[in-house]
Amino acid sequence: MLAADFLHLSESADIVNRYADIFHLDIMDGRFVPNISFGFPVVEAIAKIAKRPMDVHLMIQHPQVYIERFAATGAKMISFHLEAVHDPEPVLGLIKNNGCKAGLVINPDKPVESLFPYLEECDYILLMSVFAGFGGQKFIEDTYDRIRILKAEIVRRGLKTQIEIDGGVSPANAKLLAEAGADILVAGSAVFKSENPRETINQMKL
Repeated sequence: MLAADFLHLSESADIVNRYADIFHLDIMDGRFVPNISFGFPVVEAIAKIAKRPMDVHLMIQHPQVYIERFAATGAKMISFHLEAVHDPEPVLGLIKNNGCKAGLVINPDKPVESLFPYLEECDYILLMSVFAGFGGQKFIEDTYDRIRILKAEIVRRGLKTQIEIDGGVSPANAKLLAEAGADILVAGSAVFKSENPRETINQMKL
């Protein structure tokens, strides 16, 4: 939703309700990442009209402070960055205790192996295919290998942890991402800057 038209937010939300599967909400605090996006008033406004689950991606310091409040908006998925907390396990537990699926996020320069100690506690992993904090970045090609490494470890352990990809996702790479092992694809600019959002979303659905 970061790439949506905020002057006509209900129209952008309607596109998601009609054609997509989730609302992906990027929350930035201007400290963990340089930019500031939007906060509770926007999330709560979307929640009132959302017919699809809300997936909240926290790019903020001290995410544990806000988990309960984001869960109260009706969010079904909440993720936060590995380096945002000293110990991610209690925060993952807090998310689950508030009735949401719990996810852990890393940027492209963070080794995928850094996630391995926490896979059992995660419902999903969000691999950034651009650097968190800015919309419209170019997709990083190393993402495919990172997905394969992570997927192999998930399979090796017999887990059901899903892999979500965010950044530069488009019809041009959606199939390759799915073939590498991705389960959830997040697309912003590719959809909301498209002349035909419905067709763009359909092209990315496999």
